[in-house]
Amino acid sequence: MALNMTAVILTRNEKSFTLQIEVPVDSDNMLSSEDLLQDALNEGGRLATGELLQRFEVPNHDPVVLRGQKLTYKHQVAKRYETPYGVFTFERAVYQGHCGGVTWSPLDHNAHIIGAATPKLAKMVSWKYSKIPAPAVAEDLESNHGRKLALSYIKHLSDAVGFLVEDHTYDEYDIPKLDEPVSSIAIGLDGTCMLLCEGGWREAMCGTISLYDASGHRQYTIYTAAAPEYGKSSFLGHLEHEIRRIKDRFPNAHYIGIADGAKSNWCFLKKHTDYQTLDFFHVSEYIGAVAQALFPVNEKQREAWLEDRLHRLKHKMGAASRLLRELEAVDLPKKTTANVEKLYKAISYMKNNQSLMRYYQSVSKNWPIGSGVTEAACKTLVKQRLCGSGMRWKHQSAAIILGIRALSQTKERWEQFWERFMAVHRANEPVSAF
Repeated sequence: MALNMTAVILTRNEKSFTLQIEVPVDSDNMLSSEDLLQDALNEGGRLATGELLQRFEVPNHDPVVLRGQKLTYKHQVAKRYETPYGVFTFERAVYQGHCGGVTWSPLDHNAHIIGAATPKLAKMVSWKYSKIPAPAVAEDLESNHGRKLALSYIKHLSDAVGFLVEDHTYDEYDIPKLDEPVSSIAIGLDGTCMLLCEGGWREAMCGTISLYDASGHRQYTIYTAAAPEYGKSSFLGHLEHEIRRIKDRFPNAHYIGIADGAKSNWCFLKKHTDYQTLDFFHVSEYIGAVAQALFPVNEKQREAWLEDRLHRLKHKMGAASRLLRELEAVDLPKKTTANVEKLYKAISYMKNNQSLMRYYQSVSKNWPIGSGVTEAACKTLVKQRLCGSGMRWKHQSAAIILGIRALSQTKERWEQFWERFMAVHRANEPVSAF
């Protein structure tokens, strides 16, 4: 793309350069003037990006050794680089082995070019694509940044970043500074359905590790997610890795597993936590249904009964077993099929989960008793992005988006990922375009 020469580099030295931008003005229209300003800034950005790219080029054409193979300089090749400000074409040196094959560019390697995109554009586009569909990303870029990109390029670039995120799945990330010491840590996992192109509706998994202070305030949460898979081995392996890292960091914290009544959740949580608690709000739903069956007409009486039983569950030792006995002795005022079903579902649920309903202990120690963080993760990580109207996904595409969303939703991890990616000198990996 040719520049219109409203931007020029006035001076340069080893540490910096001075960029001058001429901005046209429409004195009668502020919005028009701002659009002109955006165009001028983008032109300046393209010119400055070219200057930066030049500084990542090698100053000589000495041979290099890559994975044990000697590569020698071949020639200069023009390449179109996609940047946040537009396209900039630059001639850079390429190297190749004596037998031919894949070429290697020191500039692309040193500048961490992803495909044909600068890291800043790759970061921007992949983050947006993890939040909204490609057409919305394209509209946002063109309308708000003066940047036009093809839908296919948005997806391919996001896929490239997603593969990098997968490569760094087991990296160690720093935990931000917390206001208070960590007293308890809640681990939860849950699933939610999404539609795959092959296989129909399948269960995607979400996991959370939440750090609480002594007063029960949640200070930080690590999010994990995985596309549907048989056996859930990839998801569970990643979650186990995160748990090990947290236990190394906080060995003296109380570890609490929180989930709903699904048996598979507890098989995992019992291996990794000291205490297990059935999500209180799932229990509340069952007891609420019984209250509806007991008092179908008198709403005030129904609410009073429900509030009293839930309060006892939270604050009275042995309340769960007493409530179970009460339900087993209940004489329903109207023995309809629906009412009887509500009662027996509640009795069955409480019988199966008695050992997980020690809410008195948890409340007295300010430990969490709800799995709302994990259930919210199912909505914010999976449902909001992957379950829009008419959406069907290939497994790999869903996995890429979930990986980026989990990383960006965990406080500070998205920035840490890019800092570490840029810091790693991948001396043994050639850089290739799409």
